[in-house]
Amino acid sequence: MVQEESDRELERGDTAPDFDLRGTDGETYTLDSFGDSEAVLLVFTCNHCPYAKAKFDTLNDIAADYGDVAVVGVNPNDADEYPDDSFERMQELVDDGTIQYDAYLRDESQDAARAYGATCTPDPFLLANTGDGFELAYHGRLDDALNPDDEPSREGGDARDAIDSVLAGEPVDDEFKPSRGCSIKWSDD
Repeated sequence: MVQEESDRELERGDTAPDFDLRGTDGETYTLDSFGDSEAVLLVFTCNHCPYAKAKFDTLNDIAADYGDVAVVGVNPNDADEYPDDSFERMQELVDDGTIQYDAYLRDESQDAARAYGATCTPDPFLLANTGDGFELAYHGRLDDALNPDDEPSREGGDARDAIDSVLAGEPVDDEFKPSRGCSIKWSDD
């Protein structure tokens, strides 16, 4: 496990890069697949990292609490080197209820992670629906519980604050508070 903090590549207001990724349900998803949502919380995550696992419930709760927001997990890790991050294991975690996001997608080529500048798991990006597509509204931590055994210091957290702002049509606090997690496991190809 190599601990990494997220770094900012996209800025607030930038057009969100599109993707074409297979979901655990066998369907293929693009950003347009979530066009009925006011926002998408796109989180680069995985199955095995203790930091990512510590946020499964947080993301499940956000998915349950916000009907106008699609919570989408994207697993970019090299499954050849890290078999716990295989597509089959992703499906198992969805089937057994461990992961209850709106979609859990496999970024086998790692192109989506590169396009967003994702560096760690979890690495959350909140995308606001402008009516003409999605733009970045927030990139940063889910909450201030940065280690797997930590509890957030307050209810809600940074991602929920950002979601609430987007849904209210208000600007999101743009202070960058990086996420922390395991480094993305890049393939050698």
